Amino acid sequence: MRKQVFAGLVCMLFSIQLSAQFTLSGMVTSTAGDVLQGASVSLKGGSQGTTSDQSGKFLLSVGEGNYNVVISYIGFNTETLSVKMTGDRDLGIIELTPRSYKGEEVIISALRVGEQTPVAYTNISGEEIAERNFGQDIPYLIGQTPSMIVSSDAGQGIGYTAMRIRGTDANRINVTVNGIPLNDAESHGVFWVDMPDLATSTNQIQVQRGVGTSTNGAGAFGATVNLQTTDMNKDPYVSYDVSGGSYNTMKNSLSLGTGLLQDRFTIDFRLSDIHSDGYIDRSRADLQSYYLSAGYYGEKSTLKFITFGGFEEVYQAWDGVPSELLSINRTYNGLGAYTDTAGNTAYYENQVDHYDQVHYQLHFNRKFSQEWTMNAALHYTLGKGYYEQYENGEDYAYYGMKYPVVGNDTVFETNLIRRKWLDNDFYGAIASVKYETGQQAFALVVDGTGITGSTTAK
Repeated sequence: MRKQVFAGLVCMLFSIQLSAQFTLSGMVTSTAGDVLQGASVSLKGGSQGTTSDQSGKFLLSVGEGNYNVVISYIGFNTETLSVKMTGDRDLGIIELTPRSYKGEEVIISALRVGEQTPVAYTNISGEEIAERNFGQDIPYLIGQTPSMIVSSDAGQGIGYTAMRIRGTDANRINVTVNGIPLNDAESHGVFWVDMPDLATSTNQIQVQRGVGTSTNGAGAFGATVNLQTTDMNKDPYVSYDVSGGSYNTMKNSLSLGTGLLQDRFTIDFRLSDIHSDGYIDRSRADLQSYYLSAGYYGEKSTLKFITFGGFEEVYQAWDGVPSELLSINRTYNGLGAYTDTAGNTAYYENQVDHYDQVHYQLHFNRKFSQEWTMNAALHYTLGKGYYEQYENGEDYAYYGMKYPVVGNDTVFETNLIRRKWLDNDFYGAIASVKYETGQQAFALVVDGTGITGSTTAK
């Protein structure tokens, strides 16, 4: 009996020795020396793991053997260490290097101002845009910023809208999307109706009042409006937004994204539909739009393709309400009016503005060092459409037609329906190099109009 007990004790001690646990410890920090609390520490291929505490330290019990220890933290590159455990082991300080995901905020940095820049400006965040976004155009979303006056042909901000900043009209306000000029190359105006619901795909807007810093596109004499579209979303998402209001206004928007695929790729997509009868008589609007972006995010380089476009068909209401009618008929719209065969006033049903516009952008970013960054972009905008009108008493000669003779009388005028077509192409290339230190920042920008340099002291 004693021999059996002794043998059992020997086996137990031998078993305990085989399953002896050792302590694996260390401390996780950034390369800048900042403690990383909550960093994940795990054994590759196993279920054992822990997290770092408030001081960045961790303890993990493991058995004897060879292990691959994986240390990860959001926003930093993952480290994998090979460790042989034959006793307690302290790995010391493990430094994780920051992982930078370059997005639109890097691409447009040369065109934006900061706290130290002597320019009056207002930043509107994505959260603020979402709170105000009920389908109205961009001018109405930024209408509460200082020195801003907005107007709408239809009276409710859907359809043709316009803005003035410090009394300056749209022809002298520089507008860019991700640093790409938006002003029409011919008229220098911006027609927001061609980009319905762009706000849903906008992450931030900066409004600079007065002479601005933007060097791309039309002159920034009166103001600058810079839009930054959706940033990279690391997590997959799907959202469907519905909003409605007066005058049979309805907005539907579907957005979805893949999140970060294989730690490198993202795809984001949006589809929107907006309808409204308008406040002004017959100022209805039928608007559809889309947004698509696909990006590759490398260690030091980013390549991103963006396309967005819109279709609009609105009943014309751009003549406004005559002052003498404001007190008795504030919704009056005289466009499309004619007299029918019975002598009654009627309105032409197809008195519409009908237009499609598509934008393409290709952005490339390269970070050579902590100080030097290079951005380059190609862009192309295609627009095509028409507006149709009923015209009373038009001269035949104005349209290159001969005067018809009816009996012994020559007819000089007629009522007619005319359709004016427009198609345009706008394309270009933009490149910039930025050097930035703790005290100074220098940017060199090249676009279709020339080379511009700027220096900013911090």
